[in-house]
Amino acid sequence: MTTYAKNFIGGVFVAKEVVKKIKLEIEAGKATPAPPVGTVLGPAGINLQDFCTKFNDATKDKMGDRIPCEISIYEDRSFDFVLKTPPAAFLLKKIAKVGKGSAKGANHIVATISEADLRSIAETKFPDLNAYEIENAMKEIEGTARNMGIAVAGRTDKELKEQEKESEAEEKEMAKREAELEQMEADLSAEATEVPVIGDEEKEEDSEEKE
Repeated sequence: MTTYAKNFIGGVFVAKEVVKKIKLEIEAGKATPAPPVGTVLGPAGINLQDFCTKFNDATKDKMGDRIPCEISIYEDRSFDFVLKTPPAAFLLKKIAKVGKGSAKGANHIVATISEADLRSIAETKFPDLNAYEIENAMKEIEGTARNMGIAVAGRTDKELKEQEKESEAEEKEMAKREAELEQMEADLSAEATEVPVIGDEEKEEDSEEKE
């Protein structure tokens, strides 16, 4: 299906065919024609320096954030782009001051944020979420936080701490069972080496008779 976009040219709206759409995630204010921007956009034939200048101007007030960007490229090699809000995971790690989420998800808490922090992230992400009320947006962000092992004080901290305790107890029980199995295997292996080979006793008797 051919996609067209209306562009305001010479005082009138002109329909231009979109030949390609490209999605990138770039650090605000730091786009350059070098890779990865140049690697992805170069084959599309657009003016890389022009894109970088426009992107950097549009994101200079968001320095430090990673900004998803959807670029529409037209048949005449001109382009438009739409900026999206930073990923929820990025915003959560930024506010929680952690480099990454928990590898065990909700079973291990790596940080705790306040409900005000949660609301702030929800308000930032609201335009890109399928939510009609900020409370619904907060619940969606809360779910992402839970999967990353980030608790929300007063909302999920108690629940996640209980899950973490249960997970630790399960891990200890599993470690205990594995140790017991390893010991059983070691005992069986030791017993197997002590069993005499059938026929050895007969050979020894024959040897004694010959002597």
